[in-house]
Amino acid sequence: MSALLAATAVTLVFCAPGYPGESGDAQPYIDSFARAAAASAGWPAGSLAADYEPTEAGGLTKLAAPEAALALVPYAFFVEHATQLHLTALAQAEVTDLGSRERWTLIAKRGRVNGPASLSGLTIASSAGYAPEFVRRFALQAWPVSRDVRIEQTGQVLSALRRAAAGEPVVVLLDHTQAAALATLPFANELQTVLQSPELPVAVIAVVDSRLQPTRLKSLRSGLLRLGRDPGNADMLASLRLHGFVPPELPAGATAP
Repeated sequence: MSALLAATAVTLVFCAPGYPGESGDAQPYIDSFARAAAASAGWPAGSLAADYEPTEAGGLTKLAAPEAALALVPYAFFVEHATQLHLTALAQAEVTDLGSRERWTLIAKRGRVNGPASLSGLTIASSAGYAPEFVRRFALQAWPVSRDVRIEQTGQVLSALRRAAAGEPVVVLLDHTQAAALATLPFANELQTVLQSPELPVAVIAVVDSRLQPTRLKSLRSGLLRLGRDPGNADMLASLRLHGFVPPELPAGATAP
């Protein structure tokens, strides 16, 4: 039996670039998630492992391993790497106090930006800056962003906002949670919202390169959708800021430019 499990065991890679977290801190929580997800899917104990990676480069390296059959990633990561990694969405995450969708908000110094041409020569700083295709095609889809606009990743959103308020050539793209905290900043009056995205998925569990057999895929999808309905999973999910999972409803063009 152990040999059979070893042959069929797969790994779910959690990758969250741009957000706080270290592998050692997260590992106990994602191990619990893997056990619960496998049980909910009716998989044998030990057949689903989990691995946390806080960086984009590290996530790509781990997802290249043949046993990495699944990825739980922000939608920005999914958009940026769906073609390269042959990702197929299995479910959307429902995030605590947010749900399965969110809007991204572009913030600039008050009076500085009044249209896409105003972005010329500026830097867009964002926790999603590692995914320029996501920024251009989804978060800022209402505005054509010229190629002279630099997009950079930052884990220091507060610092970026302070730079924008001080008049530096920076605008900041915020997720829902970051935007909700904007009004609490002492320099908030120096900033203004200039654009919001449509509602976009927050995070996605995806299959990597068809590495999961169809029968296991079907049972895992069903198991994920049941997770949030089982009260016994509430604390485990809450530790990951999750409420549960819903069927994927991705915007058109999510997997290809």
